[in-house]
Amino acid sequence: MEKKVQGEMGWVNLLRIIACFLVVLSHSCDPFVSQFDTNRQSFLTGVFTGSFVRACVPLFVMMSGVLLLPINMSLADFYKKRIVRILIPLVFWSIVLPILFYVYLNFVNPGTQNKALNLANHTFDATFGKLYTFIFNFSFATIPLWYMYMLVGLYLIMPVFSGWLKQATKKDIEVFLGVWGIALLLPYIKMAAPLLGYNGNYGNMGLFGVCDWNDYGTFYYISGFTGYLVLAYYLVKYPLDWSWNKMLSITIPMFLVGYLITSFGFIETQKHFPGNYANLEIVWYFAGINVFMMTFPVFVIVQKMNIASSAALSKLASLTFGIYLCHFVFVELSYDVVEAIAAPLHPLVKIISIACFTFAISAVLVLVMRSFKLTRRFVM
Repeated sequence: MEKKVQGEMGWVNLLRIIACFLVVLSHSCDPFVSQFDTNRQSFLTGVFTGSFVRACVPLFVMMSGVLLLPINMSLADFYKKRIVRILIPLVFWSIVLPILFYVYLNFVNPGTQNKALNLANHTFDATFGKLYTFIFNFSFATIPLWYMYMLVGLYLIMPVFSGWLKQATKKDIEVFLGVWGIALLLPYIKMAAPLLGYNGNYGNMGLFGVCDWNDYGTFYYISGFTGYLVLAYYLVKYPLDWSWNKMLSITIPMFLVGYLITSFGFIETQKHFPGNYANLEIVWYFAGINVFMMTFPVFVIVQKMNIASSAALSKLASLTFGIYLCHFVFVELSYDVVEAIAAPLHPLVKIISIACFTFAISAVLVLVMRSFKLTRRFVM
């Protein structure tokens, strides 16, 4: 089936919308998760809600695998078409988002309700620095754009994987995915190793060859998001021939186990490593086995639904890239609005309200920007 037809399939568009809304919902949880020292109810609600949506980014990556693999153009043409499409909006939003945060936090609403915000990060000098240091990495104001840097890396390697996939057998791909599955355990092996007496090398706690002079250990080249690309290609080329009873009896328990590991693991990690954000993120790693256990069920269930394409679904799906790019500053705006007018409500109601408002206002902005030739390239 040609990729153009695949891209119009309803289930693909639905997955794009689901993934995008889950990303927005995830960031809507952040102000509540950060309250672990001040408001336990808000913290727990943020954790249980944020853990539920961790499949968001892997689903986005899998969409790239569905729509782009195998690649049927030269490497140079692919790079020109895909990477340039990413770099233009990356540069634009890396400049615009810090400015918007600066204006909002210093002039529109200097009394923000989000106590987790470090306003020192949004002074004029700090903001000005972000306008050019984004060439090295994202900043607080552009946190969601970490995905764009990663996506460029995936695009760089995709033609290589594509060449292999074209001649690989089903068994070949399954072996690759099996090794990748082992790599999904690495975050937990790294947590457990010190308990077994591993003290690292010269202060570096890396595993399997990783040290101060080498970031590229045993599983480096077969770990992370590349596995999601290959998995998506595999599931489209060899879709699961399961009945609905078999599908649900496997995927629902799988999702629930992954969710319980993710949510309660985060709580336990916070309890034993208070204030250590690096350790907290381990349980939320997108390339961890527990998040995979949540991602796989969502993908295969929506795929099996085989929803017919519609104009409305396609239209909304076409907005998701732009929504992802611009939504982060509106999370802050929505949080302040909700806290101002609905402070007594349960944190879960507030999180969902923030996510819905953010998604809606972001969609409107993207629609407006798409209406003008000058701004269209920044959101699509």
